[in-house]
Amino acid sequence: MYKSFSMELAGRTLTVDVGRVAAQANGAAFMHYGDTVVLSTATASDKPREGIDFFPLSVEYEEKLYSVGKIPGGFNKREGKASENSILTSRVIDRPMRPLFPKDYRNDVTLNNLVMSVDPDCSPELTAMLGSAIAVAISDIPFDGPCATTQVGLVNGEFVFNPNAAQKAVSDLQLTVASTRDKVIMIEAGANEVPEDKMIEAIYEAHAVNQKVIEFIDTIVAEVGKEKHSYVSCEIPEEMFEAMKAIVTPEEMEEAVFTDVKQVIEENIRVIKDKLAECFAEEHEDWLPLIDEAVYKYQKKTVRKMILKDHKRPDGRQIDQIRPLAAEIDLLPRVHGSGMFTRGQTQILTVTTLAPLSDAQKIDGLDEAETSKRYMHHYNFPSYSVGETKPSRGPGRREIGHGALAERALVPVLPSEEEFPYAIRTVSETLESNGSTSQASICASSLSLMAAGVPIKKPVAGISTGLVTGESDDDYLVLTDIQGLEDFFGDMDFKVAGTRDGITAIQMDIKIHGLTKPIIEEAIARTKEARMYILDNVMDPVIDKPRAEVGEYAPKIEQIKVDPDKISEIIGKQGKTINGIIDETGVKIDIDEEGRVSICGVEKAGIEKAIKIIRSIVEPVEAGAIYEGKVVRIMNFGAFVQIAPNKDGLIHISKLSKKRVEKVEDVVEIGDIVIVKVLEVDKMGRINLSLMDIIK
Repeated sequence: MYKSFSMELAGRTLTVDVGRVAAQANGAAFMHYGDTVVLSTATASDKPREGIDFFPLSVEYEEKLYSVGKIPGGFNKREGKASENSILTSRVIDRPMRPLFPKDYRNDVTLNNLVMSVDPDCSPELTAMLGSAIAVAISDIPFDGPCATTQVGLVNGEFVFNPNAAQKAVSDLQLTVASTRDKVIMIEAGANEVPEDKMIEAIYEAHAVNQKVIEFIDTIVAEVGKEKHSYVSCEIPEEMFEAMKAIVTPEEMEEAVFTDVKQVIEENIRVIKDKLAECFAEEHEDWLPLIDEAVYKYQKKTVRKMILKDHKRPDGRQIDQIRPLAAEIDLLPRVHGSGMFTRGQTQILTVTTLAPLSDAQKIDGLDEAETSKRYMHHYNFPSYSVGETKPSRGPGRREIGHGALAERALVPVLPSEEEFPYAIRTVSETLESNGSTSQASICASSLSLMAAGVPIKKPVAGISTGLVTGESDDDYLVLTDIQGLEDFFGDMDFKVAGTRDGITAIQMDIKIHGLTKPIIEEAIARTKEARMYILDNVMDPVIDKPRAEVGEYAPKIEQIKVDPDKISEIIGKQGKTINGIIDETGVKIDIDEEGRVSICGVEKAGIEKAIKIIRSIVEPVEAGAIYEGKVVRIMNFGAFVQIAPNKDGLIHISKLSKKRVEKVEDVVEIGDIVIVKVLEVDKMGRINLSLMDIIK
């Protein structure tokens, strides 16, 4: 026996079935939004995991291609590793929910979302976000919820909530907002230079919609919710803190962390840990495994007190002061474009690579409107950037998330394919890290793109603000440009990227139960002020607009438009014609369904020759036109010359020379390249040529 609950959400019906499937999970919500179906489950282990000092939460978003009636490609014909969209969706589900679990909870928790059917007008990602919140809320897992999520679009200046496929295609905003009953707890946005005041309005319109969803969730919990189970608290004993303070005074801890050099802080903390371990070794051996977590919390209390009460930042900066900045371009001589951006101990080098549109990334996912991606931004975070020795195992979820954020920030300023027919890849290498590497990668990428000659509309810069809160909603301090220590011990990482005219991307991570409107407004205002400073004083002096042409080592691409009906003539039988052009000229050729032909090559002469050949194929042969052709066949009465692929004309023996010709071979031989004039194209389409009318 199961129960079903429904509400109208943005003009479509949201239905939640509880007790219908997955009964052995702690909580399960079988979600229906339109024809989109997602099974969201929440499970928790019976006991805490030993030897850890964090809450072990795992969030999964599983895309099944049967949900859109497709069979996976490849030999195995089954889904492989998680797609980039799956990873990004999992992160968006994780970020608002993680702070609502008890901080001292160490039981493993897994939130799984299985996408089983997709309606293009009803987002499976949003359905999974709501499903996870409901599954945990009705479960016996401790959780200070519920929370709800809404997506917002901006179409013709008007907000649309949970936009359908057609609205998404023309929207200037892709905003996702999660809320608790009172506060906003997560913001993620991509935008086409949306002004700050419009963005704030959108956030709180979404917050209002979330309240209606939370009321709906409350009715479900009241009827089918389980009683929350008790758990073993893993909080550090208070007596241990008191003993630590006797060994390392608050003043000593403050001195240990009050520096702008990350390595110095790490060494100071190592010395403190060794001192505590030595003191606890005899009488409190049971405290030894807790030292790392206890010192972390001691640091956290010290840093937060310094900032909130004393207005002192660990590196001595003012509350709204940015770390020292630097920008460079053209560091790497042979790449297509490079730019480096340094902010304090955070340093990113971004490299731009240009290629034909055929090198665009192909996407085999659930969104049928997205089959390829022409711009790719990849972010790497090697261990040496933080002074560690770990082997590289490929990008993790954090790296993929940071790359996607920078990509989202830069897409609105990229030229169209018609303006710039290239596939574009930027790779951000983290050379040094101490906070806000994702935002530094946005700045470095802008520099690199302009250096590569990509005609972006405007440069984009990014900056992050932090937050330290006190006992009340009014007791808080917003910090501009947070470094690593302030990120670790603070309550917020509010990243905003944009141009001088508006926001292009937002990502907000918090560790508390939401933000008030004054905090959000101040954070957005601070990021705008800092963004303008970076653009005006750091990036513009290095390069303030894209270079007029792509670099020496970048491929050159010319694009022409042909009649789509002529595409088959360019390609030829089994690709013979187009492959012949490629072999002859050394170029790459891409043709789309609309008849746009992109010719890519390193040498301009080869590109021009390929264009000439293609034009000769698609343009009709007219009397009086002059062609360069190749003698392909000789008969008694004349020579056949190929003036274009699949276009042969005859030079009659009488038109070979102004003098009398006894044999055709006396004038031309097979393989000769000759310049000929078209005399006529007869009613049968036969082309008659002349060689003697060219000879002076």
